[in-house]
Amino acid sequence: MNEVTSEWVFKAEQDFHSADALLHAVEVPFAETAAFHCQQCAEKYLKAFLQENAIRFERKHDLLPLMDLCAEADEGFKKLEDDLRSLEHYAVAIRYPGASASVELAESAFDAAERIRKFVRKKLDIEKA
Repeated sequence: MNEVTSEWVFKAEQDFHSADALLHAVEVPFAETAAFHCQQCAEKYLKAFLQENAIRFERKHDLLPLMDLCAEADEGFKKLEDDLRSLEHYAVAIRYPGASASVELAESAFDAAERIRKFVRKKLDIEKA
């Protein structure tokens, strides 16, 4: 794995474990912040795959266009579409007034991020998926 890919993975892992802690290691879960980190985890894992496969991408937060780029190298990425779509609005909208996420929605986002994480880690041949 190249150095930049490793950095994307490291950052994705930080987001994943941050979301986990914000949902499960506190008395009152921080649902909105956890959901944001779930989206960030998925985004960074997609970018790690693209980086490792030398596929150029823009530095944007839209998950479905990133998935389409990944699918150009591996059609299997299309099976992530529903999970990625469910995380899409947590990138920016959730960070501003007028949008919110319940603990249940954040748990669902965490489950989606976990599935995406496991899928991409397997594609990157990372041992501890």
